[in-house]
Amino acid sequence: MRAIAEISNGRLSGDELGSMELEFSPGRVEGGKFEFDIKTAGSTGLVLQAIMIASTASRGELDVTVRGGTDVLWAPTADYLREVTLPILGMMGYTAKLELIERGYYPEGGGVVHASMEPSILRPLVLENAEIHCIRGVSHSRNLPIHVAERQAESARRILKRTGLDVDIRVEDASGSLGRGSGITLWAEGNTRLGATSLGKPGKRAELVGAEAAEELLGFIESGRPLDRYMGDQIIPYMAITGNSRVATCELTLHAETNMMLAEKITGRKFRVDGERGGPAIIETL
Repeated sequence: MRAIAEISNGRLSGDELGSMELEFSPGRVEGGKFEFDIKTAGSTGLVLQAIMIASTASRGELDVTVRGGTDVLWAPTADYLREVTLPILGMMGYTAKLELIERGYYPEGGGVVHASMEPSILRPLVLENAEIHCIRGVSHSRNLPIHVAERQAESARRILKRTGLDVDIRVEDASGSLGRGSGITLWAEGNTRLGATSLGKPGKRAELVGAEAAEELLGFIESGRPLDRYMGDQIIPYMAITGNSRVATCELTLHAETNMMLAEKITGRKFRVDGERGGPAIIETL
């Protein structure tokens, strides 16, 4: 909220530890350069997601650097945002670039991402079927033996070969003073993007890390739906802005339902859903 208040020249109160009420009055997003330091391994992706929505109303380009966790639980990784979220939003006319400068893992954080976001006039999106041509990915580690990232990649590669598609997973190994960690982000490319992520932790075999992401991505591909369960909720605010959009997701999540409820309250735009939570669904803006 502090990031959004700053870029929008807005007013924010109640933003302190223990507060039970938060009041935010946005101003106008003019563009400019901004830096935000989470100071923990808190997700850089979640901060960027909020700024991205606000950037659609900006009068000028936003140049944003965020420091924190780039590969952490319960949040989109920097690779997922760059390789899945941005290409799909690009179909709606959204224009942005993301550069991963330094990875940040839990608990140290210290990651750095830079994003440039241009003012965008969004257009409706109709996307109901997936046509997948290839699978790409990156398996990464820091301050760990290189075989960790290699084993993650090989485990994922073996599973994804079942698709008969071309599979190319890059191995990235780094050293430094920002602690240790590992993970893998995979994505399928075609007329859409589907993505899956898994992170390493002490005691978790590298083969399991790779297999988790690969099995999840395989399920998304086999569903035939063009949006994975994560993009199925991330896209909601943009659909509320454009109206007249219709997309199919492999799984309707509670996050998506909550996003729709909030989007309806804020914008007045109505959503229609054909499907049940936990299963495939068609989401439409009226």
